[in-house]
Amino acid sequence: MGVELSWLHGVYVLFVIGIIATMVHRRDTSLICIAGIAALGLTATGSISAAVGGVFGSFIYAITELLPTILVICIIVAMSRVLTETGINETMIRPLASLVRTPALAYWVIGIVMMIMSWFFWPSPAVALIGAVMLPVALRVGLPAVGAAVAMNLFGHGIALSGDFIIQGAPTLTAKAAGLPVAEVMTASVPLVIVMGTVTTLTAFWYLNKDMKSGALRVDPEASAILSAPRDTAPVRLSPVLRSGLATLVPLLFLLDVVAMFALDLRGGDATALVGGTALLILLMVTVLAHRQAGLEQVTAHLIQGFQFGFRVFGPVIPIAAFFYMGDSGFVSVFGEMLPNGSHGIVNDLGVALAHTIPIGKEVAALALTTIGVITGLDGSGFSGITLAGSLAQLFATALGSGAATLTALGQIAAIWVGGGTIIPWALLPAAAICGVDPFELARRNLYPVVIGLLVTTLVAMFLI
Repeated sequence: MGVELSWLHGVYVLFVIGIIATMVHRRDTSLICIAGIAALGLTATGSISAAVGGVFGSFIYAITELLPTILVICIIVAMSRVLTETGINETMIRPLASLVRTPALAYWVIGIVMMIMSWFFWPSPAVALIGAVMLPVALRVGLPAVGAAVAMNLFGHGIALSGDFIIQGAPTLTAKAAGLPVAEVMTASVPLVIVMGTVTTLTAFWYLNKDMKSGALRVDPEASAILSAPRDTAPVRLSPVLRSGLATLVPLLFLLDVVAMFALDLRGGDATALVGGTALLILLMVTVLAHRQAGLEQVTAHLIQGFQFGFRVFGPVIPIAAFFYMGDSGFVSVFGEMLPNGSHGIVNDLGVALAHTIPIGKEVAALALTTIGVITGLDGSGFSGITLAGSLAQLFATALGSGAATLTALGQIAAIWVGGGTIIPWALLPAAAICGVDPFELARRNLYPVVIGLLVTTLVAMFLI
């Protein structure tokens, strides 16, 4: 049997329950997480000054661990801004619009393009681009605006963000919390992402098609009129030849990144660094070509915009990540060797104790991780709770003796599908706004497909653990 549990383990469990309860009530968890870190420090050291200093130290530890992920997202958003303002994004996607001839094609083309764009740029920057360019085409061929919004949500904020295979922000967070290599979590997530994506998008399309045939869902002519109004999306003008050349070069560079990842076996931080460096070079090149004499100042302006976006998104993540890192290697880094003798980390100790007291089967573990993912996604962030999912996946896997990567991936998928922008109304505002639909209507339309997808994916995970 493992190390004997102490008050330290009890405090950790108490605050985990408190964090989950806070998320269920859709309240912010930062205060609870900070209090939890201080309580862990005070329990371990008996010193108020060490506990208070440990809160700051835990933030430093969490930021150090998350900084590569935050940085690459900041740079990609900054690059996306300059591509949008120069019209390069629109030029890149325009040829695909000619392929759309029917509502069904509109749904699948919008979804697949959104998924591809979201893999490289993340969904938030991709929403405005897809909506501005593809939505008028979809309306023209008979796909209602809510159908386009569903496609953007499910393929972008669902499939692309929950897997996050290129930027690797989500699997990096969950893998670190679970104490696993990023590549292992990504590999385990592939079949689950495929199952979840296939079931959800097919189910949503079936509902859309049924409602269109019955007349319950029609194209809104007012939405089409709004979208056809003049838009000031490209205040910086490039010559058509230069814009077309850059629109070809940008995806080619990222395609070369993907080839390099496979050829050089780049994973995790190395792959993230390659994508981030490429995005930074594109940002510099396009900004200088577009702004010429003002290029130096505009590079800084775009980087500031990117950093503002990144820290606004990850601001709520840092306190909760700081707390859950205390359940593993972060505790010793912040508070020193204050764990009980023989301890391998608070979460590992709890997992061993759980294995010897409560018989946990793979079915119970899979259902628990899906439930935890759903609960943590209720705050509408998707990312704020995936460190919790990773930490608890490690706990259950320790009790089972296997399945850590699959459980981690399952928790990640559930949290991001629920909170990342598919069924929480306040999280899917960007897609709802760009398509001119009611966010609550969009959330209701996504609800059944996402729930069905989660049930099927959980069932599949039970066989993979």
